[in-house]
This record gives sequence, structure tokens and C-alpha cells, in this order.
Amino acid sequence: MGRSVAVVGSGPGGMYAVQRVLDECGDCRIDVIERLPSPFGLIRGGVAPDHQTTKNVSRAFEKTLRDPRVRYLGNVAMGHDVSLAELEIIYDAVILAYGAPWDRKLGIPGEDKKNVFGSNAFVGWYNCHPDFKDLDPDLDVAGVAVVGVGNVAVDCARVLAKTPKEMATTDLATYAAARIHAAPIKDIWMFGRRGPAEAAFTNVELRELGKLEDCATLVDQAHLPAAIDSVGMDDKDFRVRSKNLETMRGFTGADAGSKKKRMHIAFFASPVAVLGGERVEGIRMEKTRIEKGRAIGTGETFDVPCGLVITCIGSRAEAIESVPFDEKAGIVRHEQGRVRPGLYAVGWVKRGATGTIGTNRLDSYDVVDLMLKEMAAPDKPGAAALDRLLAARKVRVVGLADWQKIQKLEEANAPKGAPRRKFITPAEMLAALDKASAA
Repeated sequence: MGRSVAVVGSGPGGMYAVQRVLDECGDCRIDVIERLPSPFGLIRGGVAPDHQTTKNVSRAFEKTLRDPRVRYLGNVAMGHDVSLAELEIIYDAVILAYGAPWDRKLGIPGEDKKNVFGSNAFVGWYNCHPDFKDLDPDLDVAGVAVVGVGNVAVDCARVLAKTPKEMATTDLATYAAARIHAAPIKDIWMFGRRGPAEAAFTNVELRELGKLEDCATLVDQAHLPAAIDSVGMDDKDFRVRSKNLETMRGFTGADAGSKKKRMHIAFFASPVAVLGGERVEGIRMEKTRIEKGRAIGTGETFDVPCGLVITCIGSRAEAIESVPFDEKAGIVRHEQGRVRPGLYAVGWVKRGATGTIGTNRLDSYDVVDLMLKEMAAPDKPGAAALDRLLAARKVRVVGLADWQKIQKLEEANAPKGAPRRKFITPAEMLAALDKASAA
């Protein structure tokens, strides 16, 4: 009998871990346990709906799941259908890969007002994630403030700025599209605490903002340095940031003209309060200066009127069962990915919400290599024991073949030109699957 591994979570971190196990351990058997019927985590629920090429990595992940040494067990929630303690008894090793789905807080007055949302929640809402379908943002606003200048902030701003025509070939949630395209939004602000040199967006994402059909992107020339200081940067980082600076220079002379919307990318500004009564009416920003790479408040503030605030300041995981947890960092405690003997962590639950999808690959590989080095001879019951437990608890498991049927139904339901029309809740997915199976 081969060694058995359970991977909890089917996002990029987990799937790269699965692939590494397959490559390095021929006799291993792997169960991928996913809370939702749908696999691949942020590929489905986090990547912007107008970035379909980024979602193509899911094809490679699906190929991995088709390997005969792998099983996909969707619709199985750890902590509800099975406990971590049980998994550790059943499998020779368990890899935690459940991500970091919770938004960090700004920690400023007024953050609890209506229409203040973290990016995980807002992105999940327009991406049909079942956890956020009832978010109910009020988009009947003229101004939006997006706090952050990373790729997620760019995604949120861009989705709000694009026209129905620009979004016609995407899988934007139908309910979100109806609200966004009817919204009277005129101004979208993106705020960064530090300067253009420190902005975390990639140049590909930034350039897109200069090609919006009905939104002009504007940057204050006074915020742009003459050149990027290369001290402390490697060559790749220096090239990326220099390209960003060059792109932003092209936004400084932009003229809104007849375009209905304006996107303002503003630097050296840190939020200090969300203004208004019960709901958002504006945001107060403090001007900053940079000292030794840190943003220092100057005491000078300015107010920006807005009816919606989206914070894009990072994500955190949540503590589960007996897993040691770093509350400040929002990740599990570990040593090189080892949480305790037989239990490991990869992806964002290990290192926080940093990097791109591809960043997870080498990170997961390193953890799996450590795990395989430490794994003893197989002595746990493995998959059969989990099957008996789930059957006794009457858990409906969604296998890979089931998911592929759901996926085909979503593609068949898509409007012309769009890749798919997503089912939202697990109940909708299962009902569609049952209906198709009965036909």
C-alpha cells in the first residue's frame, strides 16, 4: 500500500503541492478535499472575470486531478464534514492549503460603516463566490475609493470602470453586471500610502488602465520621480518598476474628454477615517512622506467624497482546530511549512497573500520535498477510511466527473461570447447536476 496524503484546499498552492507529490512519489495516493463543489480556489473566485487567460492554469490543474493516483472530493468541508484530527489519523500526511480568504482591517474610525468592503468580499461578490453572493453593495454612488495600489486594487477599479461591451466576453456575475453597468459612478480613486516606486501592481495590469473605453486614467505629475532608485532592488524588480513609471507618465497628460468616468491613481496618501453617518460619505486621507522605505504621516489631511470604499490591503487565514496560529500575520505557525509531524501548510495559509499564482509553485514544491523527506513508511488507513466516515455522515461528495458535468452546464448556459455563466451556490450546482443526470 502506498503512502496516503490529504490536501485540504484545491487552489493554486494545493494543486502545485499535488503535482509535486505525483512527480516525486510514485507510490503516493492523494485526496484533494475541497469545501465547495467547484475546485481551484482563487482561479475561479478571485481572478478578475475579464482576465480569462489567467484562468487557463485551471486546465493544467484539471489534468493533475485526472491522474489515477489522485481523487477530487468536492463539497466536503473540513471542520463540518470531517475534522482535521480525523484526517491526521486517516492519512500519512496532511497538507493545509485552504488559503487566506479574510480581509485585513484598516483599523481606522468609520471602517464599520455601510458600504465599506474588503477586496476579498467585493471580488467574491462579482465573481459568484457563494460566500459573498449576498454582500449587497450599494453602487448608486458617484465616487469610489479603492485603498491600495496592487493588482487586486487595479482589478476592482477596472471592473467598475469598464463598459458592458468590454465585459461581454467575461464571466462577471449577472447580478453584479446589472448593478455595475447601471451605476452612476464618475470618479474612482486608487490610493497608495507610498510612492509609484513602491506600487505593487504589475505593468501588464497597469497598462490596461490606459485602454479603457469610457474611463480616463489620471496620475498627478508631481507624484512621479524623475527615475526609479535602484538601491536595494534586483535587476528584474528595477525593470518592472521603471516600466511602471514610464506607463504612469503617459497618464499625467490624459484628458477625460467625453469619457464618462475618471480613474485617479494617487500616491503618498494614507486613510485615517471613513466619513459619514450610518453609511459612507467620504474618506479622509493623510498626506505621507517616505523615510527609509516607510510611509510617515505629515499631519496634513484632505477629504475625498465617495459612497463606496473598497480596501485592498491584504488577506489573512483563519485559525482552525488545534493548529498553532499567528494572529498578527494571519497565517499558521510553521517551520519551513511543517506545522507539526505529519501536518504541513502551503500557499497563502503558510506565507500570507503575497505574490502571483505562479509564486505558489516553488513554495509548494519546497514544502512537499520536506514532507516526503520526513514521511515514514505507510501505516495509516487512507482513502477507504475517509470514504466510510463520509458515507456514515451522509456527505454528498462531488467527484471530478461530477464537477466536469457542472462545468459543461455552465459553459452551455453562457451568453454569446462569454466563457460560462456560473452557478453560485453549492445547492444550485448539485440541483443542476441532478437534473442533467436524470435527463
